[in-house]
Amino acid sequence: QELAKLIKSDKVPDKDYLIVDVRDEDWKGGNIKGSRNYPSQNFLSDVDDLVKRTKDVPIMIFHCKLSQERGPKAARIYEETRNALHDANHNVYVLQGGFLQFGESYKDDPVLVENWREIIW
Repeated sequence: QELAKLIKSDKVPDKDYLIVDVRDEDWKGGNIKGSRNYPSQNFLSDVDDLVKRTKDVPIMIFHCKLSQERGPKAARIYEETRNALHDANHNVYVLQGGFLQFGESYKDDPVLVENWREIIW
């Protein structure tokens, strides 16, 4: 619910916050609107670029399908990398329940979820 409120607020994606979806092939079938896909299989090699691109973004939200392994791991790697640059002026979160729970809850709201394919879920 907090993420849905954030997306529907006057906050601007890529400026005030960024949602990072680290699903790999399971990214197909729907995504949170405005999220960026950084597949977990390439995350270690892409994290430096992500940190550079988001150095001024104060809120970072990570998730995968369930947010039990890939999402939390990517969030930890991102935070460690960004902190190594001595940038403590940000918050990193993991979406509880992942896209599976968010998508099921908001699949009928085009402001929150796009590219939903029922057959995949």
